[in-house]
Amino acid sequence: MMVYVMSIPGGIIADKLLGQKKSVLVGGVLLLFGHSILAVEQMWAFYTGLALIVCGVGMLKPNISTMVGGLYKKGDISRDKGFTIFYIGINVGAFLSSLIVGYVGEVYGWHYGFGLAGIGMGLGILQYVLGQKYLTHVGNFLGASQNEEEKALMNKPLTKIEKDRVVVLLISFLLVIVFWGAFEQAGGLMNIYTMEKTNRILFGWQVPASWFQSLNAMFIIFLGTSVALFWANRKLKGKVSTSLFKMIIGLIIMGTGFFFMTGATAQFEATGTSAMYWLVLAYLFHTVGELCLSPVALSFITKLSPAKYGSIMMGVYFAMTGFGSKLAGLLGEWSESLGEYTIFTGIAVFCVVLGMLVLLVRKKLEVLTHGVEDEETDMHYEEAEGFELADN
Repeated sequence: MMVYVMSIPGGIIADKLLGQKKSVLVGGVLLLFGHSILAVEQMWAFYTGLALIVCGVGMLKPNISTMVGGLYKKGDISRDKGFTIFYIGINVGAFLSSLIVGYVGEVYGWHYGFGLAGIGMGLGILQYVLGQKYLTHVGNFLGASQNEEEKALMNKPLTKIEKDRVVVLLISFLLVIVFWGAFEQAGGLMNIYTMEKTNRILFGWQVPASWFQSLNAMFIIFLGTSVALFWANRKLKGKVSTSLFKMIIGLIIMGTGFFFMTGATAQFEATGTSAMYWLVLAYLFHTVGELCLSPVALSFITKLSPAKYGSIMMGVYFAMTGFGSKLAGLLGEWSESLGEYTIFTGIAVFCVVLGMLVLLVRKKLEVLTHGVEDEETDMHYEEAEGFELADN
């Protein structure tokens, strides 16, 4: 939770002092030192490394996401697709890390695995530094700009339109908390269920329970582009495809996935075991729901956030995902007394019903966005421009 909550001060530092581009570099360096220190087999190194990682992610995560939005001009429908590509990249790393770093950790020692993560972070920083020429107009600190118009953006009070858009963002964050509170059962309750109550024998070989954690990343890699293109084509055809609509549908689809876990627990209660296909189907629906909500939410923030609070609002979003993780832990604890059948079914019903209720008031909420998505078209620009100026 602290990793996500630290995104708020990370966003404040970017918006008020350094800008997003420099903040990302600082965050990367902190992560490099954090993982490298974890390679030392001492307790002091363990806590020091974790502290640096928490601070590093707080500086990097909200600001690099905001910079992605800066690659697109206002009204460019490609923004959502760009965030999906960004999201796929994140999950390529998640997929490979569970295989490579996990293998090194189990076979040679976990401290070697942490050290390997540090090497990977170093290579990432090198690529980021070498690629600065492509980010000339993205992520700069407006307060240090020589352009008087850009400086004025940092001092002027929020307009009525900007305040309304912030309200919509804050309301949408409620969906985010519920979504991640349910989704993060993958690393908790669902993972335990996989290990203890699922028949994992495949052609005479037992599939490691931890391997099911890679299903989400694998599905994202294979389905990410297709889901993004589906929504883009729907938009071009004039059908409802606003960001808020996508997020609501994402919550409903993800919630529906828990009905498969209801089926798994029912099968276990009847036969003493449950099949793996229940888990695969649940992770599939969870992933499709995630692709409808998470990258879209990141894009939505860059569309609606006031220029001077862009990184701060992104930090608040990640803090909400942290609170969702806390909720996930509470649900896992409640399962000890209520039972997995009740928890899985309750999560499914709550997510679907909440999604339907928000769907009923969607149009009223979208009025408060003041048409920020009404004129989106498929644009192609030779040169990117920072979203701070493009969105105002």
